[in-house]
Amino acid sequence: MSTAPALVATQASIRQTRIHLLELARGHPRVILAGSLVLLLFLIALLAPFISPHDPIAVNADNAYLPPLSPSHLLGTDELGRDLFSRVLWGARVSLPVAFVAVAVGLVAGGVIGLISGYFGGVFDLLLMRLIDALLAFPALILAIAIVAALGPDLRNAMIAIGIVAIPVYARLVRALVLQLKQMEFIAATRSLGATPTSIILRHLIPNLLNPVIVQVSLSAGFAILAEATLSFLGLGAQVPTPDWGQMINTGATFLANDPWLAIVPGAAISVTVFSFNLLGDSLRDALDPRLRS
Repeated sequence: MSTAPALVATQASIRQTRIHLLELARGHPRVILAGSLVLLLFLIALLAPFISPHDPIAVNADNAYLPPLSPSHLLGTDELGRDLFSRVLWGARVSLPVAFVAVAVGLVAGGVIGLISGYFGGVFDLLLMRLIDALLAFPALILAIAIVAALGPDLRNAMIAIGIVAIPVYARLVRALVLQLKQMEFIAATRSLGATPTSIILRHLIPNLLNPVIVQVSLSAGFAILAEATLSFLGLGAQVPTPDWGQMINTGATFLANDPWLAIVPGAAISVTVFSFNLLGDSLRDALDPRLRS
């Protein structure tokens, strides 16, 4: 989860007029395409109880191992006769909320750490950055696995773990931007007029942080979905019988030689979802970069 893509959005003029949504859409159709894909995914997750043709956990041994395009089973069935299409739809209700919660945890905690460290500096910067360095000493997925193993295999604990490993990304990004912003003339002028640190942070720093942070949120959401699927694949995320894409791949891998669709279908769902969020992040980066805006 590199901060480099998000930092591109602030390489030119930092204090800039915010782009209106209509202007953004008119000049960057890729943003509309990516945003539509992400919106569609959220709608699928929201409407899964109404559009899924079967109960995702209903077992019917007589219908086991049906291939895709079978009558009444669009994507086939698994080893217990459960409808794969329904399970994929319901799996979105697990993966997307995990991404939302994990990114929120990382954004809030990392953003606060980055703001305090970057603005106040000194001992705050020293202590907080050493904490971030300690988190960065471990690969993100290894650290997430260790946290879930310590807390116990559970979807809620997986959300917490993924959120914790996202903290350093936002902390370093926000700190770098704050260090750059606070040297600018408009911050110095505001400070000379007697503005309090709280006022400067809320009214001047945070609004100028939004563009690169929004880009990083989009990119981090894709990582969070992939991390949740990995934890579930290892048995550390959602537990049986909850429909979950990573768990479905784990089960389907056993039957890969004879019934490959059991792993391919949930794998395709993960790929499309991660691609949609990465496309949105990449499109927003290009749209919000002042040097590319024209």
